[in-house]
Amino acid sequence: MTDSLNPVPSEKIVFVGDSITHSGRWQEWFPDAEVHVEATPGDTTDRLAERLPAIVDLQPNIIVLLIGANDFGANRSVENVVRSIEYFLANVRNEVPGSRTLVQSILPRGREYSNDIQDANRHLRQYATTLHAQYLDLWPLFAMDDGELSPEYTDDRLHLNDAGYEAWLELLRPAFARLKDARPMTQPIGIIPGY
Repeated sequence: MTDSLNPVPSEKIVFVGDSITHSGRWQEWFPDAEVHVEATPGDTTDRLAERLPAIVDLQPNIIVLLIGANDFGANRSVENVVRSIEYFLANVRNEVPGSRTLVQSILPRGREYSNDIQDANRHLRQYATTLHAQYLDLWPLFAMDDGELSPEYTDDRLHLNDAGYEAWLELLRPAFARLKDARPMTQPIGIIPGY
């Protein structure tokens, strides 16, 4: 039974990304959580390092990351994108102990970027497991056979429409349920009595 004077604190979730994340109605979709959004339209992976201090200050329970599509539109290399995301995740592991992180695959955009995005996603999937982060592969749902973002889910080959957000939520909700049962990226370091 919850004491009304001391309610159980809600989970603190930070959604990190670019315009796709920025446009989500996260507090509406996850009303039982304390939701924060660290995302701006046009953001690229090199902005992740700038967002890190605000995320560390929040000390969230859950961090949800989706970023990278804008990098490829700006002709950044797979190596640059992967290194920026890996740097961010390594710092999250060290600076936000006890958090659980969900790394999502970079969404498809125009077919001309397909090979690079899929290559980056392979690297991210492998790296996420080394840090005990969870990985959610969005590619099979959103990509057409040629690597184009499915027109069912977009009106401009880049951003999600309402149907795209609904489809994304259908994957996110069960992923969150699994995430809550997953081990954190690192355990907080406790103080040893007598020291």
